[in-house]
Order: sequence, then C-alpha cells, then structure tokens
Amino acid sequence: MVSPAHGRPPSKDPKIHDTKIRMSDKDIEMLEYCCKETGKKKAEIIRIGIRKVYEELKNKND
Repeated sequence: MVSPAHGRPPSKDPKIHDTKIRMSDKDIEMLEYCCKETGKKKAEIIRIGIRKVYEELKNKND
C-alpha cells in the first residue's frame, strides 16, 4: 500500500519560470513598502503590477 502524498496540492497556475531583474534603491524601497502595507510577497506585488500594465494596454488597444 502506498501512502498518500504530503505537502501542498499542485497549483492550477504553476510558477515554473524564473526572471532576474535589476532594480534601483528607490524601486526596492517602493516594493518593500508595498509588501509591508499589503502583507503580500515581492513576487505577488510584481505580478499585480504586470497585470495592471497589461490591462491598461489591452483597454487602450481595444
């Protein structure tokens, strides 16, 4: 008999890609402020920003 898997269930949107970016001190300060105020992680704040820009562009081009 095989024991059931432990840990988190698989994600519906797996994060399999890795990107490295260079940021200024001011960019880091703003990112850390956003994290502190929202309780979200850095990656999530960056994803939110990408989605906002994407939606603005889509709305502009529609």
